[in-house]
Amino acid sequence: MGGGALPSDDAGSLGRGRYGERVFRPEDRGESDRIDLGALAYDDTTMTRLRLLGAGPGWRCLEVGAGTGTVARRLLGEAGVAEVLAVDRDVRFLEAHPVPGLASLQADITADDFSPGLFQLVHARFVLMHLPAPERMIATLGGLLAPGGVLVVSDAVDLTTDSAPVTPYTLAMRAMWRGLRDSIGTDVSRVPHYPGLLRAAGLGPVAAEIHVPPLVPGSAISRFWADTWDRARAAMVATGLVDDEQIEDAVRYLGSPQCAGLSPGMLTAWGWKRPEAA
Repeated sequence: MGGGALPSDDAGSLGRGRYGERVFRPEDRGESDRIDLGALAYDDTTMTRLRLLGAGPGWRCLEVGAGTGTVARRLLGEAGVAEVLAVDRDVRFLEAHPVPGLASLQADITADDFSPGLFQLVHARFVLMHLPAPERMIATLGGLLAPGGVLVVSDAVDLTTDSAPVTPYTLAMRAMWRGLRDSIGTDVSRVPHYPGLLRAAGLGPVAAEIHVPPLVPGSAISRFWADTWDRARAAMVATGLVDDEQIEDAVRYLGSPQCAGLSPGMLTAWGWKRPEAA
């Protein structure tokens, strides 16, 4: 969930910054806790899918933008995979919780020389949406699959579109997506194209699913969004769509029994590299 394996100089056009620098900096107090709240909301769904796809003993796995490493450790402890290479642009959170079989690599996944080997599973969650060319990254990650391996990519799908009811929550979410797009190049509008991009990268068969965690007062996902808004506050206010008081109204709304809204969905798409001919 870290989104940390970002490009060194091309995180977006128009001179935008990068995830982890202008917002969501790993050195900021509580950032690992924010990431872990997201993990609490999404890890069970991720692990169910990865295990259904066959992740298990003997598999060598690449976890891209590994964040605090929750998925990597669960692949080892629950699925029993042989090893996980966890890649991020900043690995401080990974190295704080070492386990046998988990190796961390501080690297830029968009670099031309990024070539960590071949894997039965390549998994990237909440990473590609922060990159300027997801089609290029899907092709690159697909090239890291061993024959018969599977690439699994998950990113957010915005459900606070113009047709959604206007509430303090939807106002804040719209401002967040606009602010992140303007400041670091985040673009979730491309996420529904992922199945087609997997196919275009030569993978198949491909499939996809979506998970929308419920917004329940005090839940991990509600706390995650409240913390995310606080850290992205300057970018949100800069859009002119909300001010500080409206963000506070949205936080209060999230924590109230009056909250009625849809959290961004997590779309997960996967595609297989065909086995080599016998």
